[in-house]
Amino acid sequence: MWYNGSYTNAGSTGEVIGTGLSNTNKIIVSQANTGSYAAKLCADYTVTKGGVTYDDWYLPSKNELAKLYEMKQLGFGNFANFYYWSSTDYLSSINYARGLYLKNGFEFFTDKSSALYVRAIRAF
Repeated sequence: MWYNGSYTNAGSTGEVIGTGLSNTNKIIVSQANTGSYAAKLCADYTVTKGGVTYDDWYLPSKNELAKLYEMKQLGFGNFANFYYWSSTDYLSSINYARGLYLKNGFEFFTDKSSALYVRAIRAF
């Protein structure tokens, strides 16, 4: 889920590439740094490769997620054809956030309590 059980105005309205990290941090402040929700799952994700630990992951913004869809079309990323959360809040309601259907690139907004896929990213 996008939220940790409470509908809040996270202020995570950034859409463009480069705003996902800021959005993720705002969501975590808004939802508390406990529990298991999209932004927290991404922020807590770590990968160790070649003795180096990468722990700077975050939930992508709407446009960062759209870029991942473009990469999927080129054969990268091993994405499921499913609905994915972005870190971008939906402006007109505290109950909704934005996402992307990675089967066809359809942008949508839905209730923050919906169970969708999550893809953590680092930086573009």
